[in-house]
Amino acid sequence: MFGCPYIGQEKALKLALRQQYCKYIHGTCVKPRKSEPDVKVGICSVGYKGEFLKEYTPVILCPQRLKEDTLFETIREKYLGSWKNVEWIPEVNIGAGGSVDYVAVTRDDKGRILDFLCVELQAAGTTGSPYQAILDYKKNGKFLQNSYRFGINWANEFSKTMMQQAYKKGKIVEHWHRKIVFAVQDVAMDFIRSSSNTSRLTKCNPSLPVDFCTFKLVWSDTHSAWLMHFDNIVSTDIEGINLILGGADVDLYPTEEEFILNIVKKGISDGIFDSETYRKLYF
Repeated sequence: MFGCPYIGQEKALKLALRQQYCKYIHGTCVKPRKSEPDVKVGICSVGYKGEFLKEYTPVILCPQRLKEDTLFETIREKYLGSWKNVEWIPEVNIGAGGSVDYVAVTRDDKGRILDFLCVELQAAGTTGSPYQAILDYKKNGKFLQNSYRFGINWANEFSKTMMQQAYKKGKIVEHWHRKIVFAVQDVAMDFIRSSSNTSRLTKCNPSLPVDFCTFKLVWSDTHSAWLMHFDNIVSTDIEGINLILGGADVDLYPTEEEFILNIVKKGISDGIFDSETYRKLYF
């Protein structure tokens, strides 16, 4: 919450809660509560277990949380090693592709741009809201439940939003014979691999237009905080993005019978189908 763990930094967290301060942007949190715009949500990441995650894992929910020095230093080391100087320009218009979160540039002595690199940041989102946990902590100084009812909207944020951006912006930078880098958490690519055809993802390849540079959150006892560490870089082309947008490989498609069972299970859980009748028919 507001960049602080909920244990080990109680004083810092209480101050951050009062000030609604985000240490990653060095200012007020930019994620307002919809019903109360003056109240900032302040949820940077959550612990989540489910779907393809068998153990509780920290999942970044806010793109501002990615703005640790580690991210910018990694991009500089992996991509910009030959540049004499690096400047970061945020939110640059790229025409039909919308805007790019950051463009790293290097300039000559007269100020002319010699080279540039496009960088996008992508965080996860939730189905339902974990905000009740914040309210409980504010009122009671602790969480009142072992878990809260929310999920991670993996498909919308990564299979849909990120990949559509990779396709639109990737086609533009490919036309320029350049590259765009998507900075994401490692669990995002784990989800992509579990749900999509990633056969054209390869290890880092300078000649391909789209890179996914992944970072993982690692707990530090020294800092009493989750810190970002560089994880890996994989590359692909526009056809690779098309395959990911197309979803799972055909071998992973459910059969019609499996899909019908899913219909029945959902119909029972929603109270549309009579439980006793349909359990006898299908189970």
